[in-house]
Amino acid sequence: MRTSAHIRTGLLALAALLVVSCKKTTETFVTEPLENYLPLEVGKYITYRLDSTVFANFGKIEETHKYQVKYEINAQVTDNLGRPGYRVYRYISDSAGTQPWTPDQTLFITALDKQVEVTEDNLRFIKLHLPITDGFSWKGNKYFPDNPYGDLYSFSNDDAMGDWDFTYAGGIAPTETIEDQTYNDVLTVQEDDESYNVPVIDPGSYAARSYSIEKYAKNIGLVYREFILWEQQPNPTGNPPNVTYDPYKVGFGIKLWMIDHN
Repeated sequence: MRTSAHIRTGLLALAALLVVSCKKTTETFVTEPLENYLPLEVGKYITYRLDSTVFANFGKIEETHKYQVKYEINAQVTDNLGRPGYRVYRYISDSAGTQPWTPDQTLFITALDKQVEVTEDNLRFIKLHLPITDGFSWKGNKYFPDNPYGDLYSFSNDDAMGDWDFTYAGGIAPTETIEDQTYNDVLTVQEDDESYNVPVIDPGSYAARSYSIEKYAKNIGLVYREFILWEQQPNPTGNPPNVTYDPYKVGFGIKLWMIDHN
């Protein structure tokens, strides 16, 4: 016959088993805070070398224009949705940095609990999102209008930009060398990587390229960005079988990498 002492012992053992079981099934996922990869403080700046690709002479010639640009957090402000954020001024100079800095653009950064938004050229991006873990993705352009670059370029690359999946790719690299500079703890965000008939071999075929990637170094911020959107039209003239092609490209590309920061 079981005594009360035996019963109490059995209940204690059962309680201990339940506690252990709960501990095994309620593990908490720990992620680094977003501010580790995009520090926000008035007065902080980062200077980049910028290569801008344009298609001149009615899209027949590809040119690369080279500059330096500096992004500096100017003040804490309230964005157009009434949320606290930061105003960022961009300044531009020549590629050697010998000319005076000229104000060029204003951006706004809004840091929320689970994401960081950047408003640039009236487009609102979700640049970073929790949790910071390899393979996690989110709709970084979800606030974009249809054809966000339609006023500037007559192409189809921007038709579905709102559906782009921004993805943390490769985890956090312990070290990475970018344009001869080595950084610790680098976070890569792959935003898009699509191509059609690239490299272009047949001038009589349509071609297109969409590519976007950003890299952030811990305690520094954005250290590398590449953003390419272009399409090529074959531009046929004449009638079969005497058809000739004079292809042209529409779009742009930018590539920037950090050269200085405070």
